[in-house]
Amino acid sequence: MLIVSMKVNEKLSLEEIQAFLKASGDVGFKGRNREEVYRWVNEALRGQRYQDLKRNDRGVVRCYVAKMTGLSRAQVTRLITLYVSGEEVKAKPYRRHSFTKRYTREDVELLAAVDEAHDGLSGPATQKLLYRACHEFGESKFSRLAEISVAQLYRLRASVHYREQRITYQPTRPTAASIGERRRPEPNGRPGYLRVDTVHQGDLDGIKGVYHINAVDEVTQWQVVGATAQISEAFLLPVLMAMLEQFPFRILGFHSDNGSEYINHRVAELLNKLLIEQTKSRPRQSNDNGLAETKNGAVVRKHMGYTHIAAPHAAAIETFYEEHFNEYLNYHRPCGVPERVIYR
Repeated sequence: MLIVSMKVNEKLSLEEIQAFLKASGDVGFKGRNREEVYRWVNEALRGQRYQDLKRNDRGVVRCYVAKMTGLSRAQVTRLITLYVSGEEVKAKPYRRHSFTKRYTREDVELLAAVDEAHDGLSGPATQKLLYRACHEFGESKFSRLAEISVAQLYRLRASVHYREQRITYQPTRPTAASIGERRRPEPNGRPGYLRVDTVHQGDLDGIKGVYHINAVDEVTQWQVVGATAQISEAFLLPVLMAMLEQFPFRILGFHSDNGSEYINHRVAELLNKLLIEQTKSRPRQSNDNGLAETKNGAVVRKHMGYTHIAAPHAAAIETFYEEHFNEYLNYHRPCGVPERVIYR
């Protein structure tokens, strides 16, 4: 198939057209665009005076038009019929079919006003309001909206004109982490419920210092402290494992604040594997992790200070904690342990 540019027709006789059709054989032609093809067909039929031709001669012209344009037989017949009827063969502009709109711009504005007054109720509730406005309160302007479906109501709310009428602002909602239960742990006098917190040893010229991990049992006050260079998973998980092994009883609960170093899937996986219940502090409840906070100042800050300690020293500090400091805290340093007394 050859795509050709169809210029103004030259006056060809029927004998020349027949010779052309025989010589072209299986070679086909095709116009570049519809407007050009239709204009050429109109000029070819006019030049050959198609209406005055005999039946056989019309067939020759029909084959000639089909050969030059690449149109199907049905398309050529339609164009010739159009020409014979007295109309000019030309491309008609495309008109997309569209359905009649049932709900007008006024209806959309009315819906936006109702949503504004009622602060954006659900679809079924708004549908009931529109129905009552028309049938119970006699508001004729609600006649079309009174019969609206819930699905169509939501489509109107999604339209551009509706959003131009009613702009709603919704602040960004924080993503809720499903890890850990947000409550205060209840040990009920049983050891094994830890309160855990992190103490940072300060920055120096934008460089992070050592992180101390402080874990205290709520009932026995048994305390274990660890150190890590960073609080990422690769650094924190080995330290947590080593700290849990230093407690002389089975760990049943692990309570921390909402920091990402503890509220993540790797720590949750570790605790679930050890059958340890994980809880986290509640908002506006500062006493949920108060025990670990007091130990941060009375133990960690008192012995390690507030000045910057470079992160590379974390391994040496961790060794010091395991071999000396934790033993001192639990066997030599006096610590008050609360006793529960029940009066009958």
